Amino acid sequence: MPTPTAASVRGRPSSPRPSRGGWAAVVSVTLGIFAIVTTEILPIGLLTSIGADFTVSDGMAGLMMTMPGFLAAIAAPLVTTATARLDRRLMLCLFTLLLALANFLAAAAPDYWLVLVSRVMVGITIGGFWSIGAGLAERLVPPRSAGRATAVIFSAVPLGSVLGVPAGTLVGDLAGWRTAFTVMGVLTLGVLVMLLRLVPPLPPVRATRPSVLGGLLRTPGIRLALLLTFLVVLAHFGAYTYVTPFLERVTHADGGTVTALLLLYGAAGILGNGLGGAWVARRPRTVFGIAAALIAAATFLLPVLGRWDAGAVALLLVWGVAYGAVPVASQTWFSRAAPDAPEAASVLFTASFQATISTGALLGGVVLDRTSPATLMLLCGGTAALMVLAVAVRPVGD
Repeated sequence: MPTPTAASVRGRPSSPRPSRGGWAAVVSVTLGIFAIVTTEILPIGLLTSIGADFTVSDGMAGLMMTMPGFLAAIAAPLVTTATARLDRRLMLCLFTLLLALANFLAAAAPDYWLVLVSRVMVGITIGGFWSIGAGLAERLVPPRSAGRATAVIFSAVPLGSVLGVPAGTLVGDLAGWRTAFTVMGVLTLGVLVMLLRLVPPLPPVRATRPSVLGGLLRTPGIRLALLLTFLVVLAHFGAYTYVTPFLERVTHADGGTVTALLLLYGAAGILGNGLGGAWVARRPRTVFGIAAALIAAATFLLPVLGRWDAGAVALLLVWGVAYGAVPVASQTWFSRAAPDAPEAASVLFTASFQATISTGALLGGVVLDRTSPATLMLLCGGTAALMVLAVAVRPVGD
């Protein structure tokens, strides 16, 4: 992937230097994404109890997981362009408030359809907050620290999986699923206070209009970013969404072992995020390609080596490290492909990422129902390998 030339750097609109905030503001944005990620996937651990309370099937309860991703993909361009001229800190705060209200609505919902309404609110929050927040690092810290700051922001993704979801599930087990959503609502309000106090005013640098998005979609760099992101995220979520059935049926792990394995995977994801953030600014193509290659290797080998606990542990660690680097590598690739329109690039990153998450989960479920967990892993490994091939044949270096 080409590195921005001196001319492109000079032509980039200058971002206002932060009047206050810096790394404290970065942490605030990170906690905002942590709250979003935790809220988005919290129903995974509470699905059965929520379904039982409202007497709906597991499949109907699963709408809580599939809806936010697709809605986020729609909301990312629509909401961001509609609010293009508003201060970005204001928008971050409004989306955080919407997330808190969504959690409180889910906690108090007397009917299941109100829970689904709350998930619509979550989807809108994901699309809006991510599109704005994912590309803010360079406006909050000096340019030399932007890569590390971006990695810190995206560390919220594995942290939400490792810390947020198990903790939320534990609260649900001890005090009920409604309490888990209430606690998330209160924590989200705390994040809102931090954003108000620590993030500086962020007037829009360049209004994100539909014409800007359309122009970006016609550029080869953005189209390649979309292809690479689609392939690697499809492979990952097609397989990872159903890693628990694999561990139960193929590895023959019990519930406690599955939980421990997933915690190890999440911890490895945090490590991968840190490593990816350290290297991605210098070699985004290499980081992205290696991450996809490791995901391909892990999912290809799981049906063979994952029959034993030791093999499953080793491959999940590799998989976790690899995927931990994917979000920051993808965001960096989009940013490098559109240096003059960082927020528009973040919109396309968010929309493609979220749409592919839901698509991968849906297609993975179809394959799993018709074949087996081992076959699903092999197909997803092949998809990740296609992404490696696409990176390898790219004629221009990092």
